[in-house]
Amino acid sequence: FKNKPYGRTELVRLLGNVLYIQKLWSVLPPGVSSATPTEEMNGAGNLMDFLDEPFPDVSTYEDFHTIDWLREKSRDTDRHRKITSKSKESIWELIKSLLDAWSGWVVMLLIGLLSGTLAGVIDLAVDWMTDLKEGVCLSAFWYSHEQCCWTSNETTFDDRDKCPQWQKWAELMTGHTEGAGAYVLNYFLYILWALLFSFLAVSLVRVFAPYACGSGIPEIKTILSGFIIRGYLGKWTLLIKPVTLVLAVSSGLSLGKEGPLVHVACCCGNLFCSLFSKYSKNEAKRREVLSAAAAAGVSVAFGAPIGGVLFSLEEVSYYFPLKTLWRSFFAALVAAFTLRSINPFGNSRLVLFYVEYHTPWYMAELVPFILLGVFGGLWGTLFIRANIAWCRRRKTTQLGKYPVLEVIAVTGITALLAYPNPYTRRSTSELISELFNDCGALESSQLCDYINNPNMSRPVDDIPDRPAGPGVYNALWQLALALIFKIVITIFTFGMKIPSGLFIPSMAVGAIAGRIVGIAVEQIAYHHHDWIIFKNWCRPGADCVTPGLYAMVGAAACLGGVTRMTVSLVVIMFELTGGLEYIVPLMAAAVTSKWVADAFGKEGIYESHIQLNGYPYLDVRDEFTHRTLATDVMRPRRNDPPLAVLTQDSTTVEDVETLIKDTDYNGFPVVVSRESERLIGFVQRRDLTLAIKNARQKQDGVVSSSVVYFTEDAPQLPASNPQPLKLRRILNLSPFTVTDHTPMETVVDIFRKLGLRQCLVTRSGRLLGIITKKDVLRHMAQMMNQDPESIMFN
Repeated sequence: FKNKPYGRTELVRLLGNVLYIQKLWSVLPPGVSSATPTEEMNGAGNLMDFLDEPFPDVSTYEDFHTIDWLREKSRDTDRHRKITSKSKESIWELIKSLLDAWSGWVVMLLIGLLSGTLAGVIDLAVDWMTDLKEGVCLSAFWYSHEQCCWTSNETTFDDRDKCPQWQKWAELMTGHTEGAGAYVLNYFLYILWALLFSFLAVSLVRVFAPYACGSGIPEIKTILSGFIIRGYLGKWTLLIKPVTLVLAVSSGLSLGKEGPLVHVACCCGNLFCSLFSKYSKNEAKRREVLSAAAAAGVSVAFGAPIGGVLFSLEEVSYYFPLKTLWRSFFAALVAAFTLRSINPFGNSRLVLFYVEYHTPWYMAELVPFILLGVFGGLWGTLFIRANIAWCRRRKTTQLGKYPVLEVIAVTGITALLAYPNPYTRRSTSELISELFNDCGALESSQLCDYINNPNMSRPVDDIPDRPAGPGVYNALWQLALALIFKIVITIFTFGMKIPSGLFIPSMAVGAIAGRIVGIAVEQIAYHHHDWIIFKNWCRPGADCVTPGLYAMVGAAACLGGVTRMTVSLVVIMFELTGGLEYIVPLMAAAVTSKWVADAFGKEGIYESHIQLNGYPYLDVRDEFTHRTLATDVMRPRRNDPPLAVLTQDSTTVEDVETLIKDTDYNGFPVVVSRESERLIGFVQRRDLTLAIKNARQKQDGVVSSSVVYFTEDAPQLPASNPQPLKLRRILNLSPFTVTDHTPMETVVDIFRKLGLRQCLVTRSGRLLGIITKKDVLRHMAQMMNQDPESIMFN
């Protein structure tokens, strides 16, 4: 199963069959009702239906705990079996079963519609508020700069960005458009708007939704692996994150909206899960919906539905069965269709970066493409190490106590340094779009200021390589400064207490580097076309090199170096740009950047932040090669107190309540007696709590001195004793066990593939100890010479 994406499903099904065979060996005496194997393992069945009746202080799983994948899978199988059997009884039950079957597609439809709508509104709001820092549209203040000049009849082709309806703040206030005074006033108001936007963003996050900060992808990965973080996908997060995301991006900080859009889409998925009991009462089924929601989030973030599905499969999902693949595809399709209907960029495209190149690439260009891959891997390594070091300093020093001041300070520095450079002043998305563009006859950018041959008579689409003019050289210096600025400032920006994505800043770094390399190769090819490497494919007067393609390859390389994505990255990039012909250069750069970055460390930025925050995440890509045994990891250790256990027929209700009160364990092993310690099964803490509360309320004669028994027959007790309490139905008779000599490599693989919360360690049927997911993570940290106490969850 190790190399199969759906190995967990087969393993769960196989384990279920083994459990079923085990149950068939136990024969109940006449007159005793029998539950199905799945019901008995999970505490389901008629006798224990009250387990689904929540008490105010008891939830299915506690906050910051891990779900039991096997238990949830078995509960869903049992629920499906009941619905199937009832559907044969009447037409109404058949209709209910059909509605249950279609509920998943309905949820996907709702997720796609809402996430697409939110993404479109966010795109429109970001465009308007970004331009608001520089000026305002007099004819309609809600128009962005581009929309304002669209409606003007006085816009000329040469000055397409200037129109009487759009005025900068200095022109509006003083009537002057040129001069030092106007420049300083515009500069000052640019910084003021940026500070206002960032202050509003961090204040809203701090007051209303603390979980709305950051990218969200590390926490989404952890939640999809089975961890519970209550409120992270809640209604307040869904309300606040889109608003603060608009404010944060509009402030001009070096961050993007793509990662947070995945978080927003998952919040939509969690919201719609609550409408259907099939998903609201089963945490494993809920995570299938969240995996599909993550795909929808990437679909609207990049306009890449197929890339979104692959991103969910490759990067964030932990459990991804085949039906989730189809539903993810459907959710991504609906989300992309909704975004296309809104048309936020006004170009009938899903994205801002769509480009069309008219020149093929040549084999000799693979060398600079691979060099860009090397740069992307080195940048990824540098960024991850520097950003993690800064975030760790934030967590361990006084800096972390003043998030508002940190955001204000970084915003002020960013705005102060960004305004003088036109390539850092504009939004990062617009910068990437300009860097990706090919220089046609209609382009007015500095990057297209080439010296034209007056005798040139060629079609518009096939402009030959030309010598660079003064505008190109000026742009190169500005781009070099912008590259240094983006590299440094992004390190300090990512991880602050505002919504912040990393995709766009990483792509910007790569696009700047790629454009510089592309122009350099273009000029070398023009001036030295007689060199042997250019002789075969770059004749004089030919259009040989496309600098925009180098920017696209560099963007893919840097994004891959930071996130370690490969397949999904390439698909996202060609969907993002429409550059299907350039898959091979993108693949070469992505693979090279991953190889180079992996040489310095296997973890991408999201895995590094998971480790930094101490989340209990077992990465399926990590390998455990140490020769330790289960006995080296299990608890209790030598000097620890004995393991907290229950006996099968000699524990009282008071003993159980005291044990629950004095400990915080998720469950307790049940043994024959404390002397023999022969293992009978395992009982969940929640099931015990609910069973005893329900028995005290609904069953006469149950008092603190009542004996709790887990056997089929009641123990022989004196007649004066109060009525005993039978709790066999909540006992898992087949807990997962390993022997004390099981290699930890096998134990780690079992925890990964089955999503276990704990497994029991035995020798010849005698209970020796227990291994929890927390113990496994601490042991792995210890083997890698890390602090085992860095696993801070729970």
